[in-house]
Amino acid sequence: MRKDSRKFLESYLNNASPTGFESSGQKLWLDYMKPYIDDYIVDTYGTAVGVINPDKKYKVVIEAHADEISWFVNHITDDGYIYVIRNGGSDFQIAPSMRVNIYGEKGIVEGIFGWPAIHVRMDKNPETSQDNVFIDIGCATREEVEKKGVFIGSVAVFQDEMTWLNEKYIVGRALDNRMGGFMIAEVARKLHENKKKLPFTLYVVNSVQEEIGLRGAEMISRRLKPDVAIVTDVTHDTCSPLYNKKKQGDCKCGKGAVLTWGPAVQNNLLQLLLKTAKDKKISFQRSAVSRSTGTDTDSFAYSAHGVASALISLPLKYMHTTVEMVHEDDVHSCIDLIYESVLQIKAGQDFRYFK
Repeated sequence: MRKDSRKFLESYLNNASPTGFESSGQKLWLDYMKPYIDDYIVDTYGTAVGVINPDKKYKVVIEAHADEISWFVNHITDDGYIYVIRNGGSDFQIAPSMRVNIYGEKGIVEGIFGWPAIHVRMDKNPETSQDNVFIDIGCATREEVEKKGVFIGSVAVFQDEMTWLNEKYIVGRALDNRMGGFMIAEVARKLHENKKKLPFTLYVVNSVQEEIGLRGAEMISRRLKPDVAIVTDVTHDTCSPLYNKKKQGDCKCGKGAVLTWGPAVQNNLLQLLLKTAKDKKISFQRSAVSRSTGTDTDSFAYSAHGVASALISLPLKYMHTTVEMVHEDDVHSCIDLIYESVLQIKAGQDFRYFK
């Protein structure tokens, strides 16, 4: 990985961008993108769009989402303990003993998810839930908590930062899906540095609020009205323990980008991606979904009169934990596949199944 790309990735992953509060990460992303784009758009809720070759009639999107799961402060007890609700798909089960940053009105307040020792718990294996998972910031009263700037609605994010494992795995929180934001930014960089002239406008879109229902993509798709959308997100490595391949498919880190078959995926566009991967000798895997993809692909596919959309996924271990893992080779496979596929699209290309 390029030195400058790695530096950006580390700062981008270590920055907190919880759902609904993505602006700091979006600014980092746009600052990295600006040398490689002609213009940019920021919408009302914070979705950021790099524009390449503006004002062409035919419009293509490559997209990822910027937000990460987190917690909302929901209740503060009289003796200073803080109870939370999910902001996105956060997991109460992994919270006990984790360190958190709470983004309060006076800045960051550090805290911990407390938990009693095993030898004093009446139930040796209690189910973690909203009722018994709490944050301790070292305060003895509600008033003391509020003096620190922590109130109902403050957002808490796990503290863990990016590391490398065995020199080939990137590990950290929020790889879902800031790895996608990194990958589409690298596509923009490659197009610029290789002096590629596109016959259409390319929108490089980093959407907000995916984790609570694909909301940012829903908004920006209506605004941009693209003809084509290639979306990238993470998908599960189902070869790690506790997965059922018969139900959840067969994908593995280190074996390449994942192409998805499903109703929201436009098959002619998918065939273009598939042919590109084969022609350019880019490693890829296959996945199928029975209904929705569960990604921003769905919002683009079903926006307006329908947009030819497809999904390129990055295999990931341990989704929605603080130790999400991706293989660097897969990152490069996804970047290469998005880049080469964009170059195969023609201005005015009609992806309809029949005319």
